[in-house]
Amino acid sequence: MSGTKSELAAFATDRDEVIVRRQSRWKRVAQDRSLYVMLLPVIAFYLLFKYAPMGGEIIAFKNYRFVDGILGSDWVGLKHFRLLFQSPDFWRVLRNTLLLNVYSLVLGFPAPILLALMLNEVRKELFKRVIQNLLYIPHFISWAVLGGILIAVLSPSTGVVNFVLERVFGLEPIYFMASSAWWPAAYTVSSIWREAGWGTILYLAAMAAVDPQLYEAAKIDGAGKLRQIWHITLPGIRSTIAILLILRMGSMMDVGLEQTLSLQNSSVLDVADVISTYVYRIGLQNMNYSYSTALGLFQSLIGLILVVGVNRVIRLIGERGLW
Repeated sequence: MSGTKSELAAFATDRDEVIVRRQSRWKRVAQDRSLYVMLLPVIAFYLLFKYAPMGGEIIAFKNYRFVDGILGSDWVGLKHFRLLFQSPDFWRVLRNTLLLNVYSLVLGFPAPILLALMLNEVRKELFKRVIQNLLYIPHFISWAVLGGILIAVLSPSTGVVNFVLERVFGLEPIYFMASSAWWPAAYTVSSIWREAGWGTILYLAAMAAVDPQLYEAAKIDGAGKLRQIWHITLPGIRSTIAILLILRMGSMMDVGLEQTLSLQNSSVLDVADVISTYVYRIGLQNMNYSYSTALGLFQSLIGLILVVGVNRVIRLIGERGLW
């Protein structure tokens, strides 16, 4: 009997604790209600433009026709996926997409880290702010403009690069944007040019959170700048690097449509035709919506697998992942 009473008392205590926690949680929500109100447009954006369109993925398993609608179209099962994997064009655009993303990952991902490390060592605030602003500007310029600038700079007849190669090094003009060998390099460099400066913001914020006393102690021990960066700064931003790497891996199957269309031409389609341009051509121009949706679903699935896999690897090496 006494055991039953103690169990009831413990249950009542646990219930009271749960009620108190819920009340305190709602109290905190009420205190920060203005922040939650500001969050509502973001939630609405993702619900309307990210999650609601996912219902349309069903047409990947249907023979979609405008007149029949999504629900009225005939089911065809995995027909479009079989056609997708049997198409030589699919494997070509998949190869190009992966190669361009690998180039951007290997060369572009470390670029903002290096820029942030260099900017973090600048002590003159005015000079630092000027350099930061110059690095940020390309991010706010449309690819339609940046693509035109890049094409003009690399032009074999009037471009600055070929002018230097010819006058200084005595080389023949190189058709960078019309060469299958040079186009991926131009694409990768243009991506770094536009996004590296903007990417330094998060790394500089993470570096600002590193305890300054660690640097003072390192100086006393005789550590130079490189050792301070290696043993203090980089470990201090390691978690930020890990999170951004996970997010970057999620886009390994995606190449920006605007950038690719701005730089692409018929001479380099063998290396410049990627999934995004293929979907645009097949889905919108040829109106083969079911086939292009099947490709988009495959693309999203691979991206999800990469995010989950890299997140697990990051957690296994001792860093915090996305979850």
